[in-house]
Amino acid sequence: MTTEHNNKPFILGILFTFIIAAVSYFLALLPVINSVGALAVAIIISIIYRNTIGYPIQIKSGIQFSAKKLLRVAIILYGLKLNLYIIFSEGLTLLLFGTCVIIFSIGFMMLLNKYLKGNKNIAFLLGVGTGICGASAIAAVSSILDSDDEDTAISVGIIALVGTAFALLYSFLYPVINMGDTVFGIWSGISLHEIAQVVLAAGVGGDEAMAFALLSKLGRVFLLIPVSFIIFYFVQKNSQKSDGKQKIDIPYFLFGFLALAVLNTFVTIPTNVLAVIDQIARFLMIMAMVGLGLNVSLQALLSKATKPLIAIVVTSLLLSVITFLITTAIY
Repeated sequence: MTTEHNNKPFILGILFTFIIAAVSYFLALLPVINSVGALAVAIIISIIYRNTIGYPIQIKSGIQFSAKKLLRVAIILYGLKLNLYIIFSEGLTLLLFGTCVIIFSIGFMMLLNKYLKGNKNIAFLLGVGTGICGASAIAAVSSILDSDDEDTAISVGIIALVGTAFALLYSFLYPVINMGDTVFGIWSGISLHEIAQVVLAAGVGGDEAMAFALLSKLGRVFLLIPVSFIIFYFVQKNSQKSDGKQKIDIPYFLFGFLALAVLNTFVTIPTNVLAVIDQIARFLMIMAMVGLGLNVSLQALLSKATKPLIAIVVTSLLLSVITFLITTAIY
């Protein structure tokens, strides 16, 4: 009877995030809102709930489970998007290009944020998200850094909104700029934040643009693995320098991510199965965003988000211009 009583808040907490995630998912199917995406919708609803009704503290254990554990499961399943053979055989140059994009995104973002005197943790997460793969990269790295849920949610919300704005801008620019479909696809994949945003932008260029956009983007997704382990190394090193007592969790979920990428490379998984798993991963990520969004106070959002928002807009704009010039020159 006691176990049942203890488990009830846990189950209700997960159910709570599930319900808001479901509402967010269906709202994101509506015109206009579908451009923003379910992740951003989930965070917005959660922030509104927290700042009007309040945090449902009685079911905190289940909400935290969604925010932490389900988030990691979603990242692991994300590995099935990768085919390592295609990335290394056809996209090696794009992989090197992607590495430069990551270095620039993190470096310039941190430099500009330092000048603006913004929140350092949010700026770093946004730099990683801009350089690699948006919300998924932010989620993975925030787990390694043990970032505040509030910082993670704010970062995901910002990158979803800014990335969508840039994807729409690319779509409007396509008929105007003199760019071939292949080059436009590479430019979209190498510079936009999320896979969904890349698909949104490259879709106007047709099948060829889409194919090269995804190849470029998935190369950057692969780089999440080495970048995460490099970050883990420095976090561990800094911990040992300070007092050596702080426990740094090994990011085991990244091994799961890599294992599924290897599985998808060497084992032919039916397309319909991959589609179902992709939907499950997306929904788990939405549930996690609900859990994270509930930790954001409106006051903190206004005080923490403004300067990193300015920094990511400037960084993304500069990244778009530089990659446009390089892409058109090389390809």
